[in-house]
Amino acid sequence: MIPEDNRFESDPATVLPEDPGLPEGWVAEPPDATDERDVLRLTSLLRNHERAGRGWAGASEDDVLVEVSEHGLAMRENLVVRDHTGDIRAWGSVHDRSVGRMLYVHIVDRTLDEAPARACSQVLFTWAEAQAQAVGAARELTVQQIDTGAFADDERQHQWLEGRGFEKVRTWWQMSRPVAPEESELVPSPELWEENGVRFRSVTRQGDGMPDEADLRAVHDVLEGAFTDHFNSSEETFEEFVHRLREDPGHRWDHWWLAELLDGEQPQACGALVGTVSESARGTDGSYVSYLGVLESARGRGVAKGLLHTIIADAANRGRDRVGLEVDADSPTGAEGLYVAMGWATKYVTESWHKDVPVR
Repeated sequence: MIPEDNRFESDPATVLPEDPGLPEGWVAEPPDATDERDVLRLTSLLRNHERAGRGWAGASEDDVLVEVSEHGLAMRENLVVRDHTGDIRAWGSVHDRSVGRMLYVHIVDRTLDEAPARACSQVLFTWAEAQAQAVGAARELTVQQIDTGAFADDERQHQWLEGRGFEKVRTWWQMSRPVAPEESELVPSPELWEENGVRFRSVTRQGDGMPDEADLRAVHDVLEGAFTDHFNSSEETFEEFVHRLREDPGHRWDHWWLAELLDGEQPQACGALVGTVSESARGTDGSYVSYLGVLESARGRGVAKGLLHTIIADAANRGRDRVGLEVDADSPTGAEGLYVAMGWATKYVTESWHKDVPVR
């Protein structure tokens, strides 16, 4: 369930030492999401972080607001470090993602000299580890995992993570596939089509565009079942699942699909795909596969391929030029083989770094 109050400690003074080791006149405090200057500065920091790590920036103000807005704070907490002029030079964000799993964003101004940059980094780590203890205690755990990401070529981030006791645990290929207009004919209709005893259809929506709850629960159940044996799987309630996905700036209810087996008297949900919009400020928008899951009982029936054909055809119908997705490079299932065969290629590489924090 979504708690009435988030599980983190909102007052940084409670979890940071009296002297956090910052340069004179610098302070650590929560950002002000209602101040457009703070939002713009955080967006700039995030975009510069992306440029340094992978060579180009894609983040927008909407991505920042997911982390810092009042709506996002139901499951998140944020900290910024301001210099003596009040300018934000570092930003940390923690997300109570699911039981035992806390996501962590760690960004430090790329223009800072090494000493103040490292000081900012250490303050963010100290704060994040204290927040891990707070959320772990609230969930009655003995150990709380911190899960953070890094670009594969970001050596500064790697050094800081290693120095703070984080371990690189996974590599992810961020893949993209071009979409041609004629691929709108890959399937009869992205809304509804059938093949080999499997029906592919959009999640049912009411007249006001809102989805049918039974279909949303079917998507959640399929994904929970499909990912049970996957890396770092963590149980997420239906309420947490829907709340989190609705926060995505690219969220659209008409980008959710179900696959159903038609073998019995009643259709049985066996696969699900949750897609989003990848908006572009300078060119054509794309589509993105946020989640694709197939129950083990239905594997070998062409369900994953059918769902992928559906989102490709949907993207072509909408005039989009690409479909992106993330692949676990270390997965033993060999899923990347399907994606490569269907035209996906790796655009850049990211990593997952973890640290287990004992809960006092």
